Amino acid sequence: MSSTARSEALAYHEALPLPVDIRPVRTARRLRLRVDHARGVLRLTCPLRTSRRSALAWAAEQQAWVATQIAALPPGEPLAPGRTIPIEGAEVLLAWDEAAPRVPSLAGGVLSCGGPPDTFARRVERFLRRRAVDTLSRETAEFAALAGVSARGVGVGDADTRWGSCSAAGRIRYSWRLILAPPTARRFVVAHEVAHLVHLNHGPAFKALEAQLFDGDVAAARALLRRLGPRLKRVGRGD
Repeated sequence: MSSTARSEALAYHEALPLPVDIRPVRTARRLRLRVDHARGVLRLTCPLRTSRRSALAWAAEQQAWVATQIAALPPGEPLAPGRTIPIEGAEVLLAWDEAAPRVPSLAGGVLSCGGPPDTFARRVERFLRRRAVDTLSRETAEFAALAGVSARGVGVGDADTRWGSCSAAGRIRYSWRLILAPPTARRFVVAHEVAHLVHLNHGPAFKALEAQLFDGDVAAARALLRRLGPRLKRVGRGD
């Protein structure tokens, strides 16, 4: 659970290469800036009473740091023919075949599809999202049955900072990029979010249920996802 934050229209400053999403946060005690790679913005959190003008001026003073952060980023991995991406932890070649159906198909380590070349990436991402929804819905139901509960809904998105979230209403949302990760890492996130259906905290009872549902090495799975995460978040981005 996070503090309520409100953002208005993006702010711009000539000293900064990206627009700034200014978010006043009730619990913030100081200004904090980070690069939101998924949205292509600088995300600035600040105390509630901070004026937008002063917040933007402070962000502009960090231009050297921003430039360093952007320059240090590894290149994106676009969904383009000839590229390889991980799907469930295995490297898969993306291939465009003029004679193939428009709907992508995965076989023998190759994900291929036909159709207009300029919409290849869109069709591949749609395939991956659909596979993510199907897989994560099935595994959520599996773990929820073990916990004696049920989720009111399962969906996917592309959050920059979270692999999953569970609302108090029992709705679970995952990053579609989990379908790129090895099954062990993906199932750890599912166990984590299903445990939140019972405990909306990270206390001892939650951790015990998480470990029971996952039935594996939680620390190792978490470390694996942390190690692979940066690459998974680059897939589908870049020219």
